[in-house]
Amino acid sequence: MKKLIAEFIGTFWLVLGGCGSAVLAAAFPELGIGFVGVAFAFGLTVVTMAYAIGHISGCHLNPAVSIGLWMGGRFDAKELVPYIISQVLGGIAGAAVLYLIASGKAGFEVGGFASNGYGEHSPGGYSMMSVMITEIVMTFMFLIIILGATHSKAPKGMAGLAIGLGLTLIHLISIPVSNTSVNPARSTSQAIFAGDWALSQLWLFWLAPIVGAILAGLVYKFMSPEED
Repeated sequence: MKKLIAEFIGTFWLVLGGCGSAVLAAAFPELGIGFVGVAFAFGLTVVTMAYAIGHISGCHLNPAVSIGLWMGGRFDAKELVPYIISQVLGGIAGAAVLYLIASGKAGFEVGGFASNGYGEHSPGGYSMMSVMITEIVMTFMFLIIILGATHSKAPKGMAGLAIGLGLTLIHLISIPVSNTSVNPARSTSQAIFAGDWALSQLWLFWLAPIVGAILAGLVYKFMSPEED
């Protein structure tokens, strides 16, 4: 239960911090943080939570991460479903708080609410196939970073920075393509409030990250050295 509470809080913070930076700062285009700021906001949520709850739950904050770690032999299968449920619920709670804050401004409209999308709902107008490839590859690389940085032979104490900066880089690459998911919990939380098209496209932002995570788990398990 302690692990599940930690995952709930961590995913809550990821959604509130990352998506909140996109939704709230977007109202100030001249002074706003832009794509770079949003990318760093997501990275900072992971860095801060890695050191806050990493020793409790492992700080997954993402169903794809939990699945990738399981495929890589780092996570017990019996904990997989409870972790995913906690992550999704935490993400929804983060989105709910963000909605309560954002709706306090006169003239507020939900709009895309930082949701992920393809086609006309991609920030850059990228096709479904482009978004699918992007999400699979970005999640694959994210899991390679996580599995490598948390290996027993990796430098101690640096995993949180490597993972957080890795997520920042992933956002810098892929925000224009898909608004960056690599995290089904993050995608679900925003789609619930955006509704309509976001819910109809949500399937891709579960499928692609999970495929990328499974591939990364298999590849890293094959190439990694034995744990100490």
